[in-house]
Amino acid sequence: MIKRNEKKEPQLKQFKIYRWDPEQNQKPYLETYELDLNVCGPMVLDALIKIKNEVDTTLTFRRSCREGICGSCSMNIDGENTLACLKAIPKNDLSPVVIYPLPHMYVIKDLVPDMTHFYAQHKSIEPWLKKKSDKIHNKENIQSVEERSKLDGLYECVLCACCSTSCPSYWWNSEKYLGPAVLLQAYRWIVDSRDEFSKERLNNLEDPFKLYRCHTIMNCAKTCPKHLNPGKAISMIKKSLSPII
Repeated sequence: MIKRNEKKEPQLKQFKIYRWDPEQNQKPYLETYELDLNVCGPMVLDALIKIKNEVDTTLTFRRSCREGICGSCSMNIDGENTLACLKAIPKNDLSPVVIYPLPHMYVIKDLVPDMTHFYAQHKSIEPWLKKKSDKIHNKENIQSVEERSKLDGLYECVLCACCSTSCPSYWWNSEKYLGPAVLLQAYRWIVDSRDEFSKERLNNLEDPFKLYRCHTIMNCAKTCPKHLNPGKAISMIKKSLSPII
């Protein structure tokens, strides 16, 4: 039992973090920081905030909600794309935690990737309800329990881009291939019973590159921090577009 005034033995942990500043004339490098986990929160994001607040104020990264809802703190941690706020710091492992920005994206600074193209792709699928009727309804657009259940596993996506940046097809064809995250979002609106443009949405995806660059590698499902399955959503879009035999 630890007495009230007795100090804990320091539990030191190293963090090797990708650093690059476009205003500095130097190549990217890994910088090592060391923290005592006894005085640090349990998640990787806690460590990053502590480093920025108390060790190195020049460290740059995105973060917001700390609850796995906003998707801001997506990065590559120990070789896995995930959210820093949901990634626990391994305490029984002596090896350092290695942190990079999301792979195969242009880097603005340190752990901040340029998401401009990713968001433009998301906008291209028109992620909002579309109606063919101009009538104003004075009541709710009601869904049945069965209709609502079709959105489970789709609406939870936080657009963190972890899945898309883990996809080799997206690495090599990101200019044309929409990628797992955006296609999952597309399917979310296709199957929404309240939307009246499902056919048009499907026709918009009937393209050799937008959809069919997916080769079912399934890195997307493996890395998703929200435990979603974009690969399944993509296969359902393909199935919807397949001719009935």
